[in-house]
Order: sequence, then structure tokens, then C-alpha cells
Amino acid sequence: MADLRKRPNKGTDLDTETENEATNQDSDGNIDLDSEDDKSLSKKMDLSNTIPTGTDKAPEMLDATLSHLPPRWRNWVIRGIFTWLMIIFFALIIYAGPLALMIVTLAVQVKCFAEIINIGYAVYKIHGLPWFRSLSWYFLMTSNYFFYGESLVDYFGVVDNRTEFLRALVKYHRFISFSLYIGGFVWFVLSLVKRYYMKQFSLFAWTHVALLIVVTQSYLIIRNIFQGLVWFIVPVSMIVCNDVMAYMFGFFFGRTPLIKLSPKKTWEGFIGGGLSTVVFGLMISYVLCQYPFFVCPIEFNEELGRMTLDCEPSPLYRPQEYTVPASIAPIVRMITGKNTVMIIPFLLHSLSMSVFSSVIGPFGGFFASGFKRAFKIKDFGDIIPGHGGIMDRFDCQYLMATFVNVYISSFISMDSPQKLLQQIYSLKPELQLELFTALRDSLTTRGILQIAAP
Repeated sequence: MADLRKRPNKGTDLDTETENEATNQDSDGNIDLDSEDDKSLSKKMDLSNTIPTGTDKAPEMLDATLSHLPPRWRNWVIRGIFTWLMIIFFALIIYAGPLALMIVTLAVQVKCFAEIINIGYAVYKIHGLPWFRSLSWYFLMTSNYFFYGESLVDYFGVVDNRTEFLRALVKYHRFISFSLYIGGFVWFVLSLVKRYYMKQFSLFAWTHVALLIVVTQSYLIIRNIFQGLVWFIVPVSMIVCNDVMAYMFGFFFGRTPLIKLSPKKTWEGFIGGGLSTVVFGLMISYVLCQYPFFVCPIEFNEELGRMTLDCEPSPLYRPQEYTVPASIAPIVRMITGKNTVMIIPFLLHSLSMSVFSSVIGPFGGFFASGFKRAFKIKDFGDIIPGHGGIMDRFDCQYLMATFVNVYISSFISMDSPQKLLQQIYSLKPELQLELFTALRDSLTTRGILQIAAP
């Protein structure tokens, strides 16, 4: 390679600038590494002194009170106190209603995005590169406009179509969202700076991965909430239960390491947490199914002018009679005196969710552990004493939210009347009239609709 660089420029039409780029040299004869910090990037990352951690952090008064305890028990007490505080806060938010839940979901999403992006900034040491922080937050707002707008269009389109201005936003929502994104894309290209291309494209990719992990998943959480609070509360509670019980079983009985990514995780904790989650999931599902507030889909009541949770619970949440398989029929007959059992169908779906949260859910935490170990950081942040950052507590929740949304769309959901109405109102008047005539004739033929003779 050295001989090639010394060879005279014979038999080639490369100009000086192109030849310099081909040999990785700049006009001064220096090796162009794309930026001043590429040498440091080639070394192992260690951000432990840059990213604050909260696992060992505690308020001064609490820290002084627990100073006599061994570090292991001190952390156990701090973690327990703030776990209960988070559970209480979660219960208060549920009591406040679906709108409060959506606002908190958005706030959590923004904080998780900030924690991930801050690590990216620390890794690539942007040296004040123009506009990049602004671009990251611009893409976050653009993504939220698209995803949250999709939910509003689906569930409140009937109301939105009454106003000319809102009707235009509904009709052209995706085009507006695309235009906003393209504006950010052009802004990024114009902000590129020579010798920092690698850093800038790396951060561009980092931002989009953060958007995929955080914004998309929070959008799915909102979609789950609209199906009924039970589809939000049960999965979230399962992850909390699994996390807490796995920690407890591991703390007191853990002996066998589970995975190298998380050395403190043990098989005893994994199994104990899993079994506890299955039992807890069935119990909380049974309780919530007794209350329409938790099982009714969220719909906009035009008469009241607000979202409501009032409905006649569907058969999914009421006991149904099932015939048991022949293999276990004798056992069931001995207990109940017949070959059938009464089961609330949602409990069967709850069982599926509890198995996923116990077996697959922890892998969201393992993924986050691998990410943190790659950069030698202990936590994503220090906002929650004894736990770390918001992302440290929601790594498994996002994975669970995706599963629940896929599960609902695959096995549960049907188009709601409100969503169908929204689609009908978006049609041209002549098409609406044609649909009305066809529906009226069909209902009359089947004897559902009686039309009085003129």
C-alpha cells in the first residue's frame, strides 16, 4: 500500500482531490480518519463517569438512615421503598383515567428517548456539531405527530370531520407527517460537516433506532389502552410482578446463574418470578373483569363531549361454559359433576400474556443489559433511586406492549362501530347514500329493520 502511494500519477485521470480520497490522505498529506476522535472510538467505550447511575443512589436522609446496613441489604431496602412508591403512583394514574395514562405514557417515552440519545452523544462526542440535538428532538416530535395523530384519526375521526380545518388534517395526516419528516431529512443533509460525516450518520442511525424502540412501542401502548384499560393494566402489572418476584426469589434463593449478560440473574429467580406472574395474572384478570370501567373500550361520547368507559361488557369478560377435553373429563366430572366448566375467556388470554411476560419478557431486560455492558455503564440514568433511569424500568414493558398489540390484532379485535363510522363519513355523499340504501335493504330483507308502509 505504501508503494502504491509513492507511485507517480501515470496512466490515470484521477484529479488530485480524488486521489487524496482514494489513499485516505488529505491535502496536507495526513491520514483522514473522518474526525479527530476516531482513534479514541477504536478503544473500548467506558462511559461510567459520563452517564449518571441510580442503582446505588438514594436521598441523603434515607442514605444516612440506612448507612449501618451492609451494601446488599441497603440496596434491597432502597429498591423496595421506591418500588412501592412507583406502584402507588401507577395506581393513582389509573384512578385518574385514560387521559392521564396517555399523558404519562408520552412523558415516559420522552424521558426514555432522552436517556438513549444522551448515551449516543456521549459515545460519539459531537463537539457541538450543528443542529444535531435539535434534529433529534425534531424527529421525536415528527414521529409523535404521526403516531398519535393516527390514533386520533381512528378513534375521533367522526368528531374531527365536523370541522373544516380538522377534516383537512385528518384527510392529509399521513402526507403532512411525511412532509415533516422530509423536512428533517433535508435539514440533516444540509447540516453535514466535512471530517464529521461518520459521527453524524452514526448519530442519525442512533436517533432512528431510539425512535423505533421508544416511540413505536409507546404508540402501541396507547392503542392497547383504547381497547380497554384491562389490556394495559394486566400486561404492565405482569411485568412489574415478574421483575419484583424474580428479584426476591433471586435475592433469597438464587444460586444458579441464568445468563452471562446479567450475572445477578439466576434460574431460581427466573422460575420463581415466572410462576408468581402466572398466578398473579389470573388473579388480577379475574378481579378487573368484574368492573366495566376496566373492560370497556374507550370511546368518544358525542352527547357528553368526552371519552367514556361505559358499556355492556362483552362475552370476553363474562363467564362462558366450555366442554373439557375427553382426557380430563373424568377428573372434571368428579369435581363438578359434569363435563363442562365455567371460565371467563379473558383469563385464557391472560394466561398467554403471563407466559410471554415470564419467559420472553425478561429478554427485554437482557437486551438492555447487553447494551449497557457494551458501553460499560450501570444504568441509563439516575432518576429512580435503587433502580436507575426510566429506561431501566421500561425495557421489558415495551417488548410486552408490542406482544399485546399483536395478540389483540390477531385474536381479539374487530373494527369498532365508531371507526367504521369514521370511514363512512370520509366517503363522498353519493357513496354514503349508496351504502345506506344497500344496508337498509339488507336489514329489511333479514327482518331486522321494519319499514312502515306509507
